[in-house]
Amino acid sequence: MRASLIQIAVDPDESVDSRRRRAAELIAAERGADLVVLPELWPVGAFAYSAFADEAEPLLGPTHEIMAKAAADAGVWLHAGSFVERAPDGTLYNTALVLTPEGECAAAYRKIHRFGFDQGEAVMMGAGEELVTVALPQTTLGLATCYDLRFPEMFRGLVDAGAETLVVAAGWPERRRAHWTLLAQARAVENQAYVLAVATAGTHGGVQQAGHSMVVDPWGEILAEAGADEEVLNVEFDPAKVATTREQFPALKDRRLGLAVPVADA
Repeated sequence: MRASLIQIAVDPDESVDSRRRRAAELIAAERGADLVVLPELWPVGAFAYSAFADEAEPLLGPTHEIMAKAAADAGVWLHAGSFVERAPDGTLYNTALVLTPEGECAAAYRKIHRFGFDQGEAVMMGAGEELVTVALPQTTLGLATCYDLRFPEMFRGLVDAGAETLVVAAGWPERRRAHWTLLAQARAVENQAYVLAVATAGTHGGVQQAGHSMVVDPWGEILAEAGADEEVLNVEFDPAKVATTREQFPALKDRRLGLAVPVADA
């Protein structure tokens, strides 16, 4: 399976419309990939809190429209990263979309764990309530966004729902990049799953981004890693390695504690 991780740079001097068009062009260049992934809140910037309300859009708004067309034009499964969704009741959500190679919406995931403690996203946005998995022909994806990476119980829930490849779209700050790497590897090892961790480059909201998107295999080995700048990271991996790893080292069978969380399948 070939995955393309688009580590797009977010520059406050570039308009959201321009970045949407540029993202579509980057996706078009990845024709032939099985899965293309964008990072968290790339249209506006994960730390650009002052722009959230102005740039919020419906679930099937401008970002969905251009991403659906890009997925269909390239003929790829597309995890379109996340954007600021405004629900019909006015609540804002940090929402990720997965689109089929025909441009159909296969799933939407609203970020469960909001970052910021008593400020920023934590107070400006609503919290998602459902774990989301998506069945691709080669593997089942489990969806997560940025701060979710710090909550291992969520990933256990995704694995219980059948996830074999965990996709984490993020806008992770450079000052905590060591945590980014450590946690991505930990989630892979403890769940015996692939982790596709895709972050933004650039600086937004005054916060320098970590970049360093990566693909981690079920043993915790980093198969490929980007640098700090805008980059498209291409990697081929064997989804069958998940089952093989779980058979060779059946640690998941020794679990004693369970987790019951509502799951939305797609």
